[in-house]
Amino acid sequence: MSTAYKNRIQEFKAALSEENINLKTLQELCFNGIPFEGGIRALCWKILLNYLPLDQTIWESFLKKQRDVYSQFLKEMIIQPGIAKANLGLSREDVTMEDHPLNPNPDSRWNTYFRDNEILLQIDKDVRRLYPDMAFFQRPTDYPCQLILDPQNDYETLRRRVEQTTLKAQTVNRNRSGVTNVSSPGKALNLYPSNEYEVLPNGSEAHWEVVERILFIYAKLNPGIAYVQGMNEIVGPIYYTFATDPNSQWKEHAEADTFFCFTNLMSENRDNFIKSLDDSQCGITYKMESVYSMLKEKDLELYLKLEEQNIKPQYFTFRWLTLLLSQEFLLPDVIRIWDTLFSDLDRFHFLIVVCCAMLILIRQSLLAGDFTVNMRLLQDYPISDVQTILAKAKDLRDNS
Repeated sequence: MSTAYKNRIQEFKAALSEENINLKTLQELCFNGIPFEGGIRALCWKILLNYLPLDQTIWESFLKKQRDVYSQFLKEMIIQPGIAKANLGLSREDVTMEDHPLNPNPDSRWNTYFRDNEILLQIDKDVRRLYPDMAFFQRPTDYPCQLILDPQNDYETLRRRVEQTTLKAQTVNRNRSGVTNVSSPGKALNLYPSNEYEVLPNGSEAHWEVVERILFIYAKLNPGIAYVQGMNEIVGPIYYTFATDPNSQWKEHAEADTFFCFTNLMSENRDNFIKSLDDSQCGITYKMESVYSMLKEKDLELYLKLEEQNIKPQYFTFRWLTLLLSQEFLLPDVIRIWDTLFSDLDRFHFLIVVCCAMLILIRQSLLAGDFTVNMRLLQDYPISDVQTILAKAKDLRDNS
């Protein structure tokens, strides 16, 4: 470890040891990348995503309260429906005339259960394939949710709920251009071959199952948006960062902390996922066009070339913007980009600047290429050095 890097860690420690953390100082430090050592990154993200208050003296009571709230969500949205289903035929209260599986009443608990299953099947399909080139999400967590896996209880986990369902996967058809791996709606559920994923012993659960739970609870609490394909790509890096925290006291609560940080981030980003807002000023179309507007201002020649080839921004910036570049780079590089994004006061505007920088950095190839070559470049971005991209973005922003 170089002296400069050690000094940088000390700067972070000093900033984080203040009783009242100076947000501006911390943001300036984080903009150039956050060290992983000592759990610094995980802690900084919790502050930058407006989860942890700046007053450090109330952290303990605040965290206890938030984690208790999350436990309550688990009880109400996963455990209680699971018990109701497991008790079917054993408990008369579950099979009354008022509420039964064929009850057409939209307020029926069964109706809700079946509707939830449709969302759950979509989440399940996406989270099982999260970062397939890494073993992490398939591995067991050191902190399985005891509330749910308690051997004294015999109700279904989300995993069992998916695997036991005989419903057809009426895939929630909310995908729009740019997000990959879409299965056709109405396709019967293919249960995953037993050899595709290692089956963990009782009492264990894989990291992807934790992510599934976070997304399912988010969908239940936000029925207006529920779950849209691609959200798994946003929660994945946050959970990974918290679940690999070297500080075990924080790591143990990665699930609850990820849920609240993801919810906060989505409160700023959710308009990108709501189709009805696509063409409004807060929707994704406006943001995609903003990338081209900035490019026109910064590099007119390149802008005119893309226009001439009829390469529309939605062909590639949809995925870049909605998924915060999480599918364009390897996970460690995505995390490094997010250090900078999260620390910027106007993070989603800076993301547009980063997208513009990505285009300008490959301008020579784009100016020389035809439509096919250029589409391939944009959908499989060739530069992997994210430091170069972020430096270019900072330069564009500072010289605007």
